[in-house]
Order: sequence, then structure tokens, then C-alpha cells
Amino acid sequence: MTDVPPALALHDVRRTYGRGGGKVTALDGATLDVPPHTWTAVMGPSGSGKSTLLHIAAGLERADHGQVWLAGHDLTHASDKLLTRLRRSEIGFCFQTFNLMGALTAAQNVALPLRLGGGRVDKARVRHVLASVGLADRARHRPRELSGGQQQRVAIARALVTEPTVLFADEPTGALDTASARSVLEMLREMVDRRGQTIAMVTHDPAAAARADTVVFLADGRIVDRLARPDAAQVAARLASLEG
Repeated sequence: MTDVPPALALHDVRRTYGRGGGKVTALDGATLDVPPHTWTAVMGPSGSGKSTLLHIAAGLERADHGQVWLAGHDLTHASDKLLTRLRRSEIGFCFQTFNLMGALTAAQNVALPLRLGGGRVDKARVRHVLASVGLADRARHRPRELSGGQQQRVAIARALVTEPTVLFADEPTGALDTASARSVLEMLREMVDRRGQTIAMVTHDPAAAARADTVVFLADGRIVDRLARPDAAQVAARLASLEG
């Protein structure tokens, strides 16, 4: 049987910031494979390199060394033009702070990546994606008329409207109350299990990480451990051991 290539692969990725005495190593030889149709959570102490890893994996930053492959493309040596195209087609990204346009409706926010891509906005596609995140009846609402959990669902729908190979999520439940966070996590789990979406997520929350298929732990810019389908207590204990 032929091995299925990973949806996302990082090999010996390194990234530093600053120079001389102010030089900081954010990633120091990180290697990671994310299989297609799975959910990988990335955890670690503050300053361990989590967000840098996610941003480099999503083509938002360049690595100083190593290779990053996504959907068969080498992001490390990709031109700016190719990276822009991939961000509009193969890469979806949602943030803790939602980053919705306040003057636009939910449907208009979801349609933004299609407009930026220069193509025709498929209104049926926009409606379908909003329905898939449980917001079919909120298409005409503006962000101020939605709860925090609903706003994050709009942000996720916006990231999914281009049908990306990988959905990247940076602390997607960090600004939500417990009930809203649980609802968003259940939705993400369903996207993986029923629709085959691939997700790479950074989180500080053991309960959120425990929803993933694999939890990867970073310390000092290196991947130091992996747990497969752990419970929240196991995740919390491993994270505490790294922070101690």
C-alpha cells in the first residue's frame, strides 16, 4: 500500500530574530508531519516557539533554515506570488481575535477571501459554508450583533470558504467563554471526522488540545514530545512538566 504523504511537513526548521546580543532563537530544528484529515494541536510554555511554528507552516513567515511542504509545494523557496496564491487557496487561517470587518455582514466577511482572490463570489458556496458552521440564519448579521462564539464561527467559515488543504488556528478559543469554546471545538472535531479537514492548532488550553488527534509539545524551539489522543489531564501534566 502506498504511503499517503502528509498534508503539512516541516523538516529541521529554524528561525531566529534579532542580532548579536539580542538574538533570539524561536525555532531550533523543528520537524513535524501532519497527516491529511487529522487534527494536530501544538502546545508549549510561553516563548517556546508555538506561534512562530504555526506562522511559518502557514507561509506567513519565512524559515531561516529547513523545509516546509504544504499540499506538495515547498513554501521555503516559494516566490511571494506563489505564497499569496497558496494563502488564497490551500491555506486557511483563523485567529484568537476573529479579525472580522465590523461594517460587513457575516456573509460578506466569509466572501472576503473570494473577492481578494479576484474570482467570482459564489453566493451559494458562502451560504453553504455558513450553514456548515451553524450560522445559516445569521448571514445578514454584522459582528456586533453576534456572540463571541458566533464571531469565531464566522472567522472559521471565512477560512474554509476556499476549501483549504490545511486550516491553521491560533488560539481559536482563547477569547471565548467555556460554553462557546466547547461548541467551537465540537465543530472543529466534526470537520475532521465527517469532512476530512486537516487542522493545525496552537493552544494553551489542555481541554482544547485533548480534542485533537495528536498533541505536539514545544520547548525552547524544539519538539520534545508527542501524545496521541490524550485526555486533558495528561496534556496538562505534560505541559506542567515543561513549565516547571
